[in-house]
Amino acid sequence: MRLPIRWRELRAATAFAAFLLAANATLAAVIGDAAPAFALPAAGGGTIALEQLRGQVVYVDFWASWCGPCRRSFPWMNEMQQRYGGRGLAIVAINVDAKREDALRFLRQYPADFAVVYDGTGATPGAYAVKAMPSSYLIDARGRIAGIEAGFFDERRAELEARIRSLLEGR
Repeated sequence: MRLPIRWRELRAATAFAAFLLAANATLAAVIGDAAPAFALPAAGGGTIALEQLRGQVVYVDFWASWCGPCRRSFPWMNEMQQRYGGRGLAIVAINVDAKREDALRFLRQYPADFAVVYDGTGATPGAYAVKAMPSSYLIDARGRIAGIEAGFFDERRAELEARIRSLLEGR
């Protein structure tokens, strides 16, 4: 049985893979290091800068409209934002689609109750050396990387939530 090929998604995934291969590995984000700064246009207007979130625990999630696991991670991130947002958690989802309309179509189907920003140029995922979609970086209140996840796996949800809780208690 032949599966239908989604050429558009295949082209987008191929382009993103080529970008990742070209990214400079010396810029890689490493646990314990200061998180690379960013200031990106927000879905609701204005700009969100990582520096503005200092003092909070920040979950930075890189995603794309063609990413299958992102469809599962968005409801989980909504739940985490609802549960811990009042205690100091900020979730920032960085979209890497070249066309914003692709991201908007995704968001109509999978709404976000957290901050969504756009980086169609690929500078921010390059600075973090993102290797998979989605990829997430847990940043402590001092701005240091406390955890890195490549992909989104349902069986790791409880562990991720425990790490978030631990960082919130320690800030």
